[in-house]
Amino acid sequence: MADYFLVRHVAGPRWDHTRRRREQLGWTEHAAFMDSLTTQGAIVLGGPVGEGDGDYALLVFDAADEGEVRACLAQDPWADGTLVVESVEPWSVWLRAG
Repeated sequence: MADYFLVRHVAGPRWDHTRRRREQLGWTEHAAFMDSLTTQGAIVLGGPVGEGDGDYALLVFDAADEGEVRACLAQDPWADGTLVVESVEPWSVWLRAG
């Protein structure tokens, strides 16, 4: 069993490429949802990858299986097509500080 799952979130068909990430419609609701997952311990790390707003977002998810990850993220206000889960992959952590 994996220690974590890596989730790659990419812009979906409702993403407005003329706006920055925090200017997208529904940003406040999406951010509150993601913050709640972090508070619950489901998301261990997360954020955009790349310069500025990033090309995509990467999440480190603590869950029992891929189905749990996908079911949880289906509740995201941006699951309306603003963001799309491109991949969910198991990640076994072999190296860890401390």
